[in-house]
Amino acid sequence: MADFQLRTMAPQPSSSGNGADTSNYATTTVAVEGMTCGSCSASIESEFKGVDGVKSCSVSLILNRAVVIHDSALLNAEKVVDMIEDKGFDATLVSTVEPRRRQTEPEDARKLTTTTVSVDGMTCGACTSAVEKGFADMDGIVSVDVSLMMNRAVVVHEGAKVSAQTIVDTIEDRGFDAALISSVESKQKQTTASHYATSTIGIEGMTCGACTSAVEGGLKDVAGIGSVSVSLVMNRAVIQHDPEVISAEQIAEIIEDRGFDARVISTDLPSANAQRDTKTQILNIKIYGMQDEGSVTAIERLLLKLDGIESALVTFKTMRGEIEYYPSVLGVRTIFEAIEAAGFNALMTDNEESNAQLESLAKTKEIREWKTAFLFSLTFALPVFLISMIIPMFIKPLNFGNVKVLIPGLFLGDLVCLLLTLPVQFGIGKRFYRSAWKSLKHKSATMDVLVILGTTAAFVFSCVSMLISIMCPPHTRPATVFDTCTMLITFISLGRWLENRAKGSTSTALSKLMSLAPPMATIYVNPSIHKSQDLLGESKSAEQFDIEAVEERKVPTELLQVGDIVILRPGDKIPADGVVTYGESFVDESMVTGEAMPIQKSPGSHLVGGTVNGTGRLDFRVTRAGRDTQLSQIVKLVQEAQTSRAPIQRMADVVAGYFVPGVVSLGLITFVVWMILSHVLTNPPAIFMSAKSGGSFMVCLKLCISVVVFACPCALGLATPTAVMVGTGVGAQNGILVKGGEALETATKVTKVVFDKTGTLTVGKMTVARFHQSSVWNSSDWRITRWWSLVGLAETGSEHPIGRSIANFAKSQLGMNSESNIEGSISDFSAVVGRGITAGIVPAKDSKKHTVHIGNAAFLRENDITLAQHEETEAMGDAGGRPDSSKGKSEKSSGAGQTVVFVAIDGNYAGYLCLSDEIKADAKYAIMALRRMGIKVAMVTGDQRPTALAVADAVGIDKSQVWAGVSPDEKQDLVSIMKEEGDVVAMVGDGINDSPALATANVGIAMASGTDVAIEAADIVLMRSGELLDIPASLHLAKTIFRRIRLNLLWACGYNVVGMPFAMGVFLPFGLHLHPMAAGAAMAASSVSVVCSSLLLKYWKRPAWMTIQGIEEEIGTVRGEKWWMVWKRFGRKGRDSVAYQRVETAEV
Repeated sequence: MADFQLRTMAPQPSSSGNGADTSNYATTTVAVEGMTCGSCSASIESEFKGVDGVKSCSVSLILNRAVVIHDSALLNAEKVVDMIEDKGFDATLVSTVEPRRRQTEPEDARKLTTTTVSVDGMTCGACTSAVEKGFADMDGIVSVDVSLMMNRAVVVHEGAKVSAQTIVDTIEDRGFDAALISSVESKQKQTTASHYATSTIGIEGMTCGACTSAVEGGLKDVAGIGSVSVSLVMNRAVIQHDPEVISAEQIAEIIEDRGFDARVISTDLPSANAQRDTKTQILNIKIYGMQDEGSVTAIERLLLKLDGIESALVTFKTMRGEIEYYPSVLGVRTIFEAIEAAGFNALMTDNEESNAQLESLAKTKEIREWKTAFLFSLTFALPVFLISMIIPMFIKPLNFGNVKVLIPGLFLGDLVCLLLTLPVQFGIGKRFYRSAWKSLKHKSATMDVLVILGTTAAFVFSCVSMLISIMCPPHTRPATVFDTCTMLITFISLGRWLENRAKGSTSTALSKLMSLAPPMATIYVNPSIHKSQDLLGESKSAEQFDIEAVEERKVPTELLQVGDIVILRPGDKIPADGVVTYGESFVDESMVTGEAMPIQKSPGSHLVGGTVNGTGRLDFRVTRAGRDTQLSQIVKLVQEAQTSRAPIQRMADVVAGYFVPGVVSLGLITFVVWMILSHVLTNPPAIFMSAKSGGSFMVCLKLCISVVVFACPCALGLATPTAVMVGTGVGAQNGILVKGGEALETATKVTKVVFDKTGTLTVGKMTVARFHQSSVWNSSDWRITRWWSLVGLAETGSEHPIGRSIANFAKSQLGMNSESNIEGSISDFSAVVGRGITAGIVPAKDSKKHTVHIGNAAFLRENDITLAQHEETEAMGDAGGRPDSSKGKSEKSSGAGQTVVFVAIDGNYAGYLCLSDEIKADAKYAIMALRRMGIKVAMVTGDQRPTALAVADAVGIDKSQVWAGVSPDEKQDLVSIMKEEGDVVAMVGDGINDSPALATANVGIAMASGTDVAIEAADIVLMRSGELLDIPASLHLAKTIFRRIRLNLLWACGYNVVGMPFAMGVFLPFGLHLHPMAAGAAMAASSVSVVCSSLLLKYWKRPAWMTIQGIEEEIGTVRGEKWWMVWKRFGRKGRDSVAYQRVETAEV
C-alpha cells in the first residue's frame, strides 16, 4: 500500500448537525402513542432527517419511544415533541439528558463518588429496572448499574448532592433490602510530593549502630524525604525523596554535616507513569478499644501525623475508621502498627466484605432460605393436595371431606385445607406480599406481583365459596382451590431454590479467584539483608549480618507492604506480586494466567500473587500488594464485567418491565372471554359441563391463574447475565479478561484485527546487535566508557522495551549486571512517545551536565540536531536497509529487520545502536486462526518500514496491510479510518503509545505484560503475554457466549409463546389445558432451565484448530513453498465460496 499522510485523513465531523460540536448534543426521549406498524416509526424518523441540529433519531415501535440526539442550542426538546405531533401522533416528553458541560473548573469542584450497595430480593430484569427507575430523576446521579447476578448496585454520583445513605434509602423504597458495601471518592493530590526518586549514597566513616542512627536522625523531618534506609554493612544509604524539593547532592551535604564522607552513587528518577503514584486509596477498618469521643480524637490526630495520610475519619458509634492515604508513601501495616501502638486493636473490613461477597456469589443465604421455605410449604401442601384431589379420586373410603362440622355448609375437608393453607399463604407468602406491595407502590410490577395475584385469587375465591355455602341453602359442599395456593407457592419456592443453586454455580470462577490469596504470609522482620546481598554478592557469610535481619514474622496477607521480603516454602501460595531475590523453583500459574505448565523462577523473575510455589524455596521482594496486585486487578475486572450489562440485555430488561402488566391484562382477557364463551356457545368445551370442574366461574378462574402464573419474566431477565457471568469466569480461567458485556457483544462483530509490532507480534525483549560511536566519542577508552554511561543513565527512566534493552546493554558494556545502578544523576527527563527521550546527565565523578537525546532521525532533527545524510545512510546500511533518497527511510533488503536508534550528546550527533527483536513463536499461527475465522489482519508500528515488512513476511501479513513509522496519534487516526471504511476494528497492543488506538478501536486488546495505561484503555486483557493464539480464542469465546445468550432468549421467549396458548385454554375444545399447579411448576422450570443452559458454557474449550498442533496439521509443504490453508465461512450471500486460500510467506 502506498504511503500516505494519516493526519490529513482524520475522521470528519458528521454531516448531521452541520458539524456542530458534539459536546452540545442532548438526548431527548419521547413517548409516542398511535404507532401501529413500521411505516409509522419510519415516518417519524424521516421527519428528522436533514434537520439542522439533529444528529440521529431512533424510534421503537415495541416501546412506543423515540430517542432523538440533537444540538440543544439549535433545537430544544419541546420542538422535538411538536415535530412528532405534527406527523399525527400523540407525543409526551419523557426525559431530556442535557450534555455535560466541559469541566474547566478544578477537579475538586465536582467530586464524584462511587457507591456500591448490596441489594437483596431481586429476581428478574423487572427488579433491576425498578431499582434503576428510582434514580431516573434524581439530581446528582451520574450513572446506575444494577447486577441481578451479583445482587449489587454501583452508583456513581456527586457526593455533595447525594449521600450514600440516600442511595440505600432509595433502593429500599423500591421494595428491596439494601446494605451499603462501600462509598469511595476519587481524589488527585495537587502537589507532586509523592513523585519520589530513589538515590543510593555511599557513606564512609560509619562504625556502629549509633552512626546509622545519626545519619537517619539528620534526615528525619527534612522536607521532601520519604524514607531512609541506612546499611552499616554496605556503608550505603538508600533514600526516597522528591527531586523537586531536595536533590541527591543536597542529601549528601546533609550527611556530610553529620560528620561522614558522602557521595552520590546513583539516582533513579520516577518513571514516566509515576503520576499514578499520586492517587490515594481509601482504607476502611474496624477499631476496637475506644472508650469515648476522646479516643476518636486521639486516633485521628495520631494518624494525621503519619507522612502519607491525607485524611482520617473515625466514628465511635460504628467503631469504624476511614483513612485516605498515599500507598506510594506508606503501607497499610504501618497504619495498623501505629494504631496498635496507641493501645487499640484494628481489623480490615475488606475481609468482611470479601467473605460477604463470597457468600453472596455462592447464594448461600438464598439457597438456605428457599430450601427452608420449600420444605416448610411442602409439609403443608402435600396434605392439602391429598385431601383435595388424591383421596377423593383414588382412596374414597378415606375421604372425610364431605363430613359436616357443626355449622351447615361447613365441611371438615375444607376447614382442614383452610387451616393448612394459612401458614403457607401468609407465612411463606409474606415475602411475596411485602415485595409485591413495595413494587406496586412505585408502579414497577415484578414477578412477585404475578405470584401474589394468582395465589391470592385462588385463596380468596375458596374462602368466599365457603362463606356462600354456609350462608346460602342448600349448603352444598363448595368448590375450593386451596391446593392451588399451597402447591403454587411450593413449586415457586422449589424453583427459587434450584435457581439460586444454579446461580451460585455460575460464579464459581470468580469465587475461586477471590479465594486464591493465602490468609497469612511469612516475611523477614528486617528485609535489609537482601539489599546487602544484592550489592555485596554471595561472598559474604551470614555471620556478617545482624541476627534481626533473619528473624521471621507472620503477618496477614492484606498487611503486606511494598518492599517486604516474603519467604515461600514448597507448596506455599504466593500472597502478593514481586521479584525473586533468592532461590529457584517452579511455580504453577494456571489458576491466574491459564498457563498449564509450571514456570521456572530464579532471582530476577516476576511472581504473581495467588499462584502456587513448587518444590523449591524462594524469597521475593513485594512490588505490589493489596488492591494493587495482579490478582486483585483480575478480580476487579471480572467483577466489573459480570456487573455490567450488554446492550442486548438492556432491551430484555425493558421488555421485562412491561411484561407483568401485559400478563395481568392477558389473564383478565382470558377470564372475560371464556366466561362469555361458556354462556354463549351452544356446545362449550366439555370441562365447562363437568360437575367436577366446579362450574364456569371456577374453570375461568383457573385459566386466569394459569396465565398469570405461567408467564414468567425471570427467564428473560436471567438469559443474558447468567451467560455473561459464566462466560467471563471461564475466560478468566483461560487467561482472557473481558471488561464487560458491551465489549463481549462488540467482539462478536470484529472484522479486522490490527496488531502493534514491538511487544505484541515480537517478544519485546530487544537486544543491541550493533552499535557505533562517532569519531569524537571512540577516540579513547575513557570516552567510550563515558558514552555508555551517558546512554545508560539516560535510558534508566524509560519504560519502553527499546529503552530498557539499551540500558541493560550499557550496563553490560560497563561490566555491570542488570540489577546494578550506573553511578550518576538524572534530571529534566522527558519522553516523546514514539520518537525518543531527552535527559540531563551528570556522570559520577564529573560536575559537568550533559544533554542527551536518544531516538529516531526525525526526533533528532526536531531538536535542531544535525544528522548528515551519510551518517543516516551508514546506520541504515548497518541495519540492513537501503535509504530512500526522498524520505530518508529504509526499504526492505535481505538483512532488514533491525531497529536503528540515534544518539546525540550536547547537541551533536554521537552515534547509533541497531536493535533486533524475536518474533513470538505462535504469531503466524494466530494470524492463520484469525483468517480462518474470516477476519482481516493488519499491522501498524512506529518502527522503520524494513523492520515492519520483515516481521509481516514472517507472520503472513500482506504488505498492503502494513503501516510503518506511525506515531501514536497516527495510529489512532488509522484506526478511525478503518472504522469509517466499515470495519469493526480490534486493536492489539501493549504500550503507552498504543493506548490512544486501543481506546479508539471498537475493541481494544492489551497484553497483561504491557503498561498499566494500555491495560486501562483496553476492553480485553490477555494474561498470557506470550500466547497470541489467545486473541482468536477471545473472539471465539465472545461468539460462543453470545450464541448462548441468543439461545437463552429464544428459549425464554419460546417457552412463553408455546406454553401460553395452553394456559389460556386455546386447546380446551380438544380437552387440553394447563392446570394452575402445572403452570407453577412450568414457571419454575423456565428459570432453572435458562440458568442450566448458561452453565454449559463452563465446558468451553478453544477449538483444536486454534492450537499450534492443530494448525500444523493443516499446513502442507508443496514444491518447497509454504502454503497456509485458511478456511472461510460458507453460506453467506455474496461471500467468496473458495474453501482454501494460498498465502506465501518469507522467512526473516
